[in-house]
Amino acid sequence: MVTNTTLMRMAAGALAALLSTQASASEGTSRLDEVLERKVLNICTTGDYRPFSYRPDGANDFVGIDVDLGRSLAASLDVEAVFIQTTWSDLLADFKKGCDIAMSGISVTLPRQREAFFSTMYLVNGKAPIVRCEDVSKYQTTDAINQPTTRVVVNPGGTNEKFARDRLADAQIQLFADNRVIWQEIAEGRADVMVAESVEVKLQEKLHPGLCAVNPDQPLQYGEMGFLLPRGDTVFKAYVDQWLHLAKATGEFDRIFDSNMN
Repeated sequence: MVTNTTLMRMAAGALAALLSTQASASEGTSRLDEVLERKVLNICTTGDYRPFSYRPDGANDFVGIDVDLGRSLAASLDVEAVFIQTTWSDLLADFKKGCDIAMSGISVTLPRQREAFFSTMYLVNGKAPIVRCEDVSKYQTTDAINQPTTRVVVNPGGTNEKFARDRLADAQIQLFADNRVIWQEIAEGRADVMVAESVEVKLQEKLHPGLCAVNPDQPLQYGEMGFLLPRGDTVFKAYVDQWLHLAKATGEFDRIFDSNMN
């Protein structure tokens, strides 16, 4: 039986926890304050994922949707954007070790959500195949791709590999480390299919004559994209979400998106 004394103790404990949380917030413990103080926003990005984050060999700068958005976020804070290159396999570890935010066309997943916060979703972007154009009718469904004779090429460490392992286990899965040139494996006949985000395969279709995206507007799997943020930092998340909301409301987001899709 719960007594009045017990209820009073529970209420007192809840009030103490609330006051402690408020005190911590008032002490300026958010990453937002750290970024403003150091005048630098450290952004983890992979540099291998058009149209979101890309850096060709020998280039000094990254380009892409998330790169431009990262610069916009930094400008809103009056700080410098510094991009730190990572890989999909090391994304979470590198993010937690040395970055304030990760921006690289990152799919929202529950395993990632366990270790970090996500910003508000900024793009719905499911998985779709890309194949040689003469094979479009052959690879219309997951079942059609998931055959022992199909050679599926995939970059390691991210959600593309997870999708292939989970949904295409009967196919021949080939890992290819460099996501910037992985498309040539299909174009030159060493692989048959890659499954990636629909926005990505639409762009690669433009960049590689002879390759065609398969039903990119009807993806094989639903997906959302967001920015990785420090776990538990509601103050920083609130700022990033509000910046993103305004970027969309003012048309800045659409301008950045469209300029990187041409």
